[in-house]
Amino acid sequence: MKRFLVTLGAALGVCVAVAMPAKAEQYITVLTGGTSGVYYPLGVALSSIYGKAIPGAKVTVQATKASVENLNLLQAGRGEIAFTLGDSLGQAWKGDEEAGFKSKLDKLRTIAAIYPNYIQIVASKESGVKTLADLKGKRISVGAPKSGTELNARAIFGAAGLTYKDFAKTEYLPFAESVDLIKNRQLDATLISAGLGVAAIKDLATSQDITIVSVPADVIQKVGDAAYIAETIPANSYAGQAEAVPTAAVRNLLVTHSGVSDDAAYAMTKSLFENMDALAAAHVAAKQIKLDATTLQSPVPLHPGAAKFYKEKGLM
Repeated sequence: MKRFLVTLGAALGVCVAVAMPAKAEQYITVLTGGTSGVYYPLGVALSSIYGKAIPGAKVTVQATKASVENLNLLQAGRGEIAFTLGDSLGQAWKGDEEAGFKSKLDKLRTIAAIYPNYIQIVASKESGVKTLADLKGKRISVGAPKSGTELNARAIFGAAGLTYKDFAKTEYLPFAESVDLIKNRQLDATLISAGLGVAAIKDLATSQDITIVSVPADVIQKVGDAAYIAETIPANSYAGQAEAVPTAAVRNLLVTHSGVSDDAAYAMTKSLFENMDALAAAHVAAKQIKLDATTLQSPVPLHPGAAKFYKEKGLM
């Protein structure tokens, strides 16, 4: 009888072990941008941070067309965290079809507002372009179609009284391809919306003389969107850039969706701010990320998991 009970207990133990569900793996896909921009290297660093800080996390990085594509992917549940421009995020929340959002993306939730994207209009020195007005009749790339960069281009050029029809040629290309065409004298200029020190502009500036075109404060005001602020590209941000250049900037954000658990969103937010040195080592733009009241500024609600972290830090 004793042997029977032991055997039965062992059998029940096996049954119980089989019936208990294994701990689900936490899949985290980080949606970034083109590999020659700033989102991608920061996304790679973030994936490494999450892989070490979140037990059981299976983290992958996906190169994308950036803001607009990222937000649509999040809404569809095809990613857990993404980089985006603030104006694109606002348009997604409203469901601006012209900006690339067929309906309101109501599942989006904010993790953090991070560093500013600078509108960097770069022209070859030999093109003779020195001002926004000089771009008329020139060949220019405005970023991938309906990307965050291209939406910035529409806004800035529109505020300056320019349309794409005013250019001799308009290309819709990512950063690296745009720079390659300038090198080959097939384009005169490109607009790049990214953090300072973007690899594509560094590459161009080391191969030929460039001009970074200023965006005056009155043009920024005419955009009519609070997401656009006046900033300055410091002198010597790029080779041969001897003077500071006034321009516009738009804040970047890290965004998730409502289907991500509170625990996962909390862990992603906490580990982000506890590993700032690793992010800064990946790209200098991350040095501008601060944990303060501006971190919570977003057109989209905070994820409850992120809100928990900010409450712990006394920001809410």
